[in-house]
This record gives sequence, C-alpha cells and structure tokens, in this order.
Amino acid sequence: MAGESVSNSPYDVVIIGGGPAGLTAGMYAARANLRTLAIAGDSTVSQVTVTDLIENYPGISEGINGYDLAERFKAQAVQFGLETASGDVTEVTGKRWGDKDGWEIAAGEMRYGALAVIIATGANWRRLGVPGEERFIGKGVSFCATCDGPFYKNREVAVVGGGDTAIQEALYLTRFAKKVTVIHRRDRLRATAILQKRAFASEKIAFAWDSVVESIDGLDLVQEVRLKDIKTGALSKLSVNGIFVFVGLTPNTAPFRELVHIDAGGYITTDAHMQTSVPGIFACGDCIAKRLRQVVTACGDGATAAFSAQLYVEELKGEAY
Repeated sequence: MAGESVSNSPYDVVIIGGGPAGLTAGMYAARANLRTLAIAGDSTVSQVTVTDLIENYPGISEGINGYDLAERFKAQAVQFGLETASGDVTEVTGKRWGDKDGWEIAAGEMRYGALAVIIATGANWRRLGVPGEERFIGKGVSFCATCDGPFYKNREVAVVGGGDTAIQEALYLTRFAKKVTVIHRRDRLRATAILQKRAFASEKIAFAWDSVVESIDGLDLVQEVRLKDIKTGALSKLSVNGIFVFVGLTPNTAPFRELVHIDAGGYITTDAHMQTSVPGIFACGDCIAKRLRQVVTACGDGATAAFSAQLYVEELKGEAY
C-alpha cells in the first residue's frame, strides 16, 4: 500500500481506477520502470468483478470468472512493481513539482503527486429512474445477477435490457430462478448471436417485447412490476420476486468534468493515443467515448494510455530518446 506523497517526490504516473484498463496501464507503466500508483475506491469498482463468466478473452478458451480474471491482472501488475492504494478520488488539480508541471490527486484525506495521470474509472449501471427502483434496491432490485442470483432459487425474476450483459445475466439466473422474463423495449435483442441462440433455447426464459417498466411495486419486497407496451400503450402487471436492471452504463467521470473535455453522455474524449484534452492527463477503458466496451478493449486502451504516459513523462524529465 502506498502512503501520502511527499512534496518533492511525485509518482511518475498515478492511475485512478482498478479495473482491466487501469491494471493493464499499471502493469505496462511499472514494467517500463515508472514509479506508478493505482488508486481504487468504492466508486470505481470494476464491472468485471461481478461478471460470472467471461468466455471471449483471448487465450482462455475454457472461460473464466470475472473476479478471478481481475485478481490475475492485479497480481501480474504488482509483480512488476505497481503500488496500490484505496480511496475515492474527488479532485485532480495542477501542481508544480520542482521545475516540472504535474498534478495533485485528492482521495479522502490523502494527497498524491504525479507527473502524469491516467483516468480509468469505468462506469456504473444506469438506473431506470422509475418509481420503486431506489426504494427496493437490495429488496428485489439488483444490478448484479452474480451477486444476488442465488437468493432467487425457484422464484420468478425479470431482467431489463436486450444487450449482451442483460442476456448473459438472464442465462446465469436460470441456474436458480424457475422463470426469467426478459423485458426489452424493442422487438428484437441487441445481444450477440450466440447469446441470443442460448436464450431462445432456454425453457426458463420468456420475453416481454416492446415493453418498458413503469414502476416497481411491493410491500417490504418487490412483488410485481408494471409494464407499458410502447406500441399500443397498454399497461400490464408482471408478478416477480426480483428485477435485474441492465440498461447501459453511466461513466464515473464526475470528478473530472472541470478538468478534461467530456461529451454529452458523460464520457471522456481522447485521441487514438488515449490523450485527453489536457496534456499529461490520459484516460482509458469504459469511462472514455468509444464504440465497444469489452475487457479485451479495456486492456488495449490501458496499454496505450500507459505507453503514451511513459513518453510524456520521459519528455518531461528530459529522458526521451
């Protein structure tokens, strides 16, 4: 674990986030002999750690649990010298370190210095924003089938969403629930073909097409969801014991809104080298504006960000070649 930086000894690189992108960046930066720190907190918990099965990561044909893969990433990065610290970063401000421009990162009561910063804070599950959702979180509303699926053995649940994550989690829930109803606002899924094939073949999975959730209702626990058919406007009720929401992501970029350019969706914009709008600040993974968000693309982003940061720091120190 790292301690508070002294005023005349900043890290070469500080990485904010501890998911696949951040840990890959940490591994590459530390392996390049840069003094590197990765800070991870509750607000940057990686989505990969609550993924039951990752079967499309190259070289692991048998598939792997997301948490186990993340632990492998961390062990490998630490092996090369990456330092780690816990805390939620609230601010990054410019600061002069001797004769060099750099940054100060605030995480709780701790302050860390850096010549370059890599933002790899990922994203959290987007909320539906309907009545009952917040009230029943932990009481039937969940954003993690791996975490909460076992609580619904022989019960009926709903999954909201039609992408890869929603369908993968619906398939996982069939291990426990007697019925899983996938609620999707369109008349076809967006998930990849192989996941669709598995879902349509499952006797436990049903579909509520062209439907959106209007409210989540119950007494102490979730008992039903009210649905609206977006084509006809008809309302209906679906009796369930739990509802799992997978309708996209909200990037964890709030602390950086005044620091770097962020698009209308809240994502940090970068160039192909993971450089943000501010020299010395790089970003990678699910918090940046891009088309594909997968573990393998996050790793590629992280490696690119680390190399760009390395070149930046070497230039700053007069060590470029």
